[in-house]
Amino acid sequence: MSAIGYENVQQSSEAFLSPLREHVRQGTPELLSTFDEYAEEARFGHALLTESLQGMPRSAEILEVGAGALMLSCMLARDGFRVTAVEPVGDGFSHLAKLQCVVIDYARAHGAAPDLLRLPGEALAIVDRFDYAFSVNVMEHVGDVARVLEKVYASLKPGGTYRFICPNYAFPYEPHFNIPTLFSRKLTERVMSRRIMTSKNVVDPAGTWASLNWITVGQVRSICRERLRTNPAFDRRIFDVYLSRMLSRDQFTERRGRLFSRVLSGLGRLRLTALAALIPVRWLPVMDCRVVRR
Repeated sequence: MSAIGYENVQQSSEAFLSPLREHVRQGTPELLSTFDEYAEEARFGHALLTESLQGMPRSAEILEVGAGALMLSCMLARDGFRVTAVEPVGDGFSHLAKLQCVVIDYARAHGAAPDLLRLPGEALAIVDRFDYAFSVNVMEHVGDVARVLEKVYASLKPGGTYRFICPNYAFPYEPHFNIPTLFSRKLTERVMSRRIMTSKNVVDPAGTWASLNWITVGQVRSICRERLRTNPAFDRRIFDVYLSRMLSRDQFTERRGRLFSRVLSGLGRLRLTALAALIPVRWLPVMDCRVVRR
């Protein structure tokens, strides 16, 4: 993304988020810290998607699977896209319900509201409609990875793309709780149970832990090849994006853990992060997957 393009997307993000934050501060100040966290994620997602969406007409049909606080869907609707947001509020995210109401009411009042579907991705029943679908840090929380991939794939027009970004659990690290993973979920929970259940990184530790499905690059490849009869593409550049974000954002660093961040910072100073280019994409800690409808 060019510097000018990034500057423009920053301006577009703030044109929606800054007055919305003031609206939250005045009306529901108890939600302000939650708003700030999700607004940061929305800015990040908006910047990530800009390159993919730049060539699309503003009338393009866009689907967000797992829209969270709805801010990113609203920002894209404000940009002129026809946006549908799928968000059921799953386990570990019940605290989002009130913030969602504030965001969607504000967006409707300002002509920036997406169509909102209150259902899980597994229940999506739309076919041949969307030009582009995306998820950011959602696919690790769905109940049935294969079913969601099938449903979203079917909802795309031929030639449409589903892009999703999420952790890759083949890498032995759990980012929500900032803990190493120990071969299996069951063993990790047994050894790390106290740290998991007392975590301050998430609002609902038990619910968030229960929602995690330990998705991997290998699993996604198998599902796409066997069920969708297509080959997914994985962009390894996403690791550099996340690394830069971790080393430059205090809020992101706080949530992900200062020890982990210090290790990465040290590797960066020693110029050892370039060695990540030698790691196969299936073992990187994050995946950026694109599936194109045939």
